[in-house]
Amino acid sequence: MTTKTPPRKHTFDRARPLGEALDDATMSRLHVRFWLLAGLGILLDGFDFFIIGVANPLISADFSVSAVEKGMLSAAAIVGSVFGAALLGPLGDRIGRSRIFRVDLWLFVIFSVLCAAAWDVWSLMAFRLALGVAVGLDYPIAASYLAEILPARNRGRWLVSAFSLQAAGIVLGAAAGVVILEVSPQVTSWRLMLGFGLVPALAIIWLRRRVPESPRWLAQNGREREARQVGRALVGAPVQVTAADKERHEPPQEGLKAFLQPQLFSRPWRRRTVFTAVPWFLMDIATYGVGIFTPTLLASLALGRPNTTFIADDIVSTKGTALLDVFLVVGFALAILLVDRMGRVPLQLIGFAVMAIALCVLAVGSRLPGGANAHLGMVMLGFGMFNTFMNLGPNATTFALPAEVFPSEMRAAGHGFAAGCGKLGAALGTFLFPVLLEGIGEAALLYAVAAACACGFLVTLAFRIEPRGCSLEELSGAQATNLAPRPTPP
Repeated sequence: MTTKTPPRKHTFDRARPLGEALDDATMSRLHVRFWLLAGLGILLDGFDFFIIGVANPLISADFSVSAVEKGMLSAAAIVGSVFGAALLGPLGDRIGRSRIFRVDLWLFVIFSVLCAAAWDVWSLMAFRLALGVAVGLDYPIAASYLAEILPARNRGRWLVSAFSLQAAGIVLGAAAGVVILEVSPQVTSWRLMLGFGLVPALAIIWLRRRVPESPRWLAQNGREREARQVGRALVGAPVQVTAADKERHEPPQEGLKAFLQPQLFSRPWRRRTVFTAVPWFLMDIATYGVGIFTPTLLASLALGRPNTTFIADDIVSTKGTALLDVFLVVGFALAILLVDRMGRVPLQLIGFAVMAIALCVLAVGSRLPGGANAHLGMVMLGFGMFNTFMNLGPNATTFALPAEVFPSEMRAAGHGFAAGCGKLGAALGTFLFPVLLEGIGEAALLYAVAAACACGFLVTLAFRIEPRGCSLEELSGAQATNLAPRPTPP
């Protein structure tokens, strides 16, 4: 006599809800792989951020660039990134994150080559404007993708770690700039510097060719089977798509509204938009203004030497800037260590406060008897404090916060708008910095940038929302401003 074996209960019956499972997961090798693939595009922003500062003096000599044209050239890629982030970022909410990952960096490759072949300053501005679109588009897509796959307890740390790849790009730009200047100390070496960007871009394109779609985006857009597959791969256990995973807080936007995203300014989301966009705008005025022109400031403040060529001065100031960039790495390391222990808002407040103090130290040093040349230690202290606490605080946290406080259906749009505002501040900083440096001098300019940092402190304090330890579903709710941050284990 034979007995029937009872049918096995389908594993789907025991599956956990997708969002809950993703939040409670432990970091796996697959998480780290996807983190790296998503974050590598930010490396290119860091490279371009640094290399244009090194190339500027050479471009100015080659094309006889005026102070206004120099500011426009420095700001061109950043203006392009405003459009890439704010207007094209919502594409990530409409067509998915991974699809854009596969195409946006081809723009970077194409326009890096065209920048190297530019025939005058105006063609170079146009090509760098287009190159900036690719850089800006990668910001909201990378941040949204990462926020949606990372476990809640590690989310802040790994988001900041992704943004810290900007520092790796800056170091790459510093190394490329120094090597090219040493090997080929010629006016036209700027072409090699700008064209070199296609090398890391091609490598990242090859690595990204198999990035899967965000499981949260898949669930919310009716692709439940794929969402379960990707979710199971990340979690290591069966998952199911529940009504909560598919919930939309805002209806899909159509036509022009899909790009302008008016819901960001409606009552439920207005506070989050101000909280994420305004501090990023103010921070990038300081970050890009001071950062891109650090070689120029060093030459002006302390490293300028009589009877030397401008190429020799560029080499010296570039080496000094590369030394100061060590503090950028230190700042990111501290942010990674502290962001899930202290929270995003405390680090942003501390960072803005010390950045303002550091800029005042530099301003005071330039006004002391003998000028900055007689107080080199004070100059290096000011730059070191600024770079460290910029990356410990707002340069890291402004990237993470909009990826956490907006719901999935408008996460790329919210992050894109905040990043676009940041890039607008960066464009203003890079355009106005050389003009104001020439017009009002180092001290007054540094005091003005310090005031922008102080305003960033006040806006953060007034509109703060702390995501530490909270799930994305909780943060998407209307009462997110009332959530108490949860301590996360080390």
